[in-house]
Amino acid sequence: MSKPSIQPHGHNDHGHDSTGHDHGSYRSYLTGFVLAAILTIIPFAIVMSGGFESRVLTAVTVIAFAVVQVLVHMVYFLHMNTRSDEGWTMLSMIFTVIVVVIMIAGSVWVMYNLNNNMMPSMDHESFQGFGS
Repeated sequence: MSKPSIQPHGHNDHGHDSTGHDHGSYRSYLTGFVLAAILTIIPFAIVMSGGFESRVLTAVTVIAFAVVQVLVHMVYFLHMNTRSDEGWTMLSMIFTVIVVVIMIAGSVWVMYNLNNNMMPSMDHESFQGFGS
């Protein structure tokens, strides 16, 4: 039996190991970081400037940026693509997107209902007798 020779990684490997999995490069990590920063700064600036005239449009815009940022993280940092692991990575990405959509929609629904049901307009005149 002969031992397999171990070759050091050269400059032309482009972040792949012997199994063909992509481990990213400095450029892809930097691209992912810049995109993630931009996708954080834009919705932050929108909200801090008062948002759009429609609160629904502001919320939908922030949620859309959040979803795109999750996809950026999945592609640039988790290296999910359609090529590796015979499609299992793509199946994982689809499942992750479904779970994220359910979590975001559920969170928005809960916050909306809490805002409407837990903070009714208070009648301050009815509380005048409590402190005296």
